[in-house]
Amino acid sequence: MALHLYDSKSARLQPLEPVTPGHLGIYLCGATVQGSPHVGHLRSAVAFDALIRWVRRSGMSVTYVRNVTDIDDKILRKSAEAGWQWWAWATRFEREFDAAYAALGVLPPTVAPRATGHIPEQIDLIARLIDAGHAYADGQGNVYFDVRSQADYGSLTRQKLDDMLSTEDDAQIDEAVEAGKRDPRDFALWKAAKPTEPEDASWDSPWGRGRPGWHLECSAMSKRYLGEEFDIHGGGIDLRFPHHENEQAQSHGAGWGFARLWVHNAWVTTKGEKMSKSLGNVLSVDALTAEAPAAAVRWALSTVHHRSSIEWGPETLPAAAAAWAKVRAFVERTIDVAGEVPIGEVQALTPAELPEAFSAAMDDDLNVAGALAVIYEHLKAGNVALEARDVEAVRREQLLVRSMLDVLGLDPASPQWKGEATSGADSAQYDALDALVRAVIEERAQARAEKDWARADALRDRLAAAGVIVEDGREGASWHLA
Repeated sequence: MALHLYDSKSARLQPLEPVTPGHLGIYLCGATVQGSPHVGHLRSAVAFDALIRWVRRSGMSVTYVRNVTDIDDKILRKSAEAGWQWWAWATRFEREFDAAYAALGVLPPTVAPRATGHIPEQIDLIARLIDAGHAYADGQGNVYFDVRSQADYGSLTRQKLDDMLSTEDDAQIDEAVEAGKRDPRDFALWKAAKPTEPEDASWDSPWGRGRPGWHLECSAMSKRYLGEEFDIHGGGIDLRFPHHENEQAQSHGAGWGFARLWVHNAWVTTKGEKMSKSLGNVLSVDALTAEAPAAAVRWALSTVHHRSSIEWGPETLPAAAAAWAKVRAFVERTIDVAGEVPIGEVQALTPAELPEAFSAAMDDDLNVAGALAVIYEHLKAGNVALEARDVEAVRREQLLVRSMLDVLGLDPASPQWKGEATSGADSAQYDALDALVRAVIEERAQARAEKDWARADALRDRLAAAGVIVEDGREGASWHLA
């Protein structure tokens, strides 16, 4: 492949050179199912969805693993506060995440393994690390990774161990676990069961009843489904430390090559701050899709480079909805004139058959801004063909535009989005606009019938000034947004 991706570990663009030629193995850190999803959670899934679509277009097969963290301190605490069983709490929000992924057209992973479904693999990994001299038990049911035993600890985030105070996430620190550490920078692999926690939130192990530390699941599950070495590990930039640094340490300590490339996406921010529940600036997927088409939410998340933050403000969704409406209207007009290109034909175009500039942009670290510029060029070419009623050219531009949009998961005529844009709040807005425009078009038709050409032109110009284009055809006038 010609694809180059920015590798967070080396801090430079690297060619994608798969472990197995013709096949991509990718592990993406998925949801910790402690609460409802917001757009910040969906950023990774949407960004890596475009990567997977592009790789598949290039003829590669993909094994895509996106885990579910269905037990941790936060899940246990929040479920207890709400009076729920912890596993029911986790299942509830896992389903909400699945619904949000589906609503935004995110392709399902090859496998979505749960942490609780892989306890034996995690226990085996701990035993392996102890045997290799990288881990130790404290005699109280806890097991820790000895960070000083791993020579390359800190290499992912380019930090020196002596400069660190801790290698635990703040939300995972508790006094009972900290007490048994030989070094405060060691991190927990196995956490002893507590009398204050549900009995069924722990498992038997050689070190006593307990549950895995947060980082362990990803090392164990990536090995289970992708092998000792795989191509890409992905996730939000906030996971680089300590989560991904600790994953790498565990896997390297076990003697595995682990991830060849580390690809991280930036945050969704509000007023410059990372979107999170603790900041109280959450925008839920359900709320946003009630306000605008789900495709517009995806557009807002898809059309910014994955390494750039998305500043979400009052204008973000309306701007995305307007852009989506314009693209959708173009595709609908081309279908009216030239018929609908079958989805199989749309998705069959290879990078060599797509516009060269589009493929070059996607191969350059998934440069969606450059890719969008090419899409808009072909929108213009398609509009010229529509004006000329050049059916062959209209069909060609429909094929190219839809095929490029499909790489971004945004083909308006795909089964995912066909008809979706006229649902919910968007339907009411569209119907209201259509009624107003139709009234002006009827008034213009009356003026034309009376040969009052000046008034007919004035009415058409009034609509054009408002961004509404009127086109006269054999079956009467039609309209679309500019």
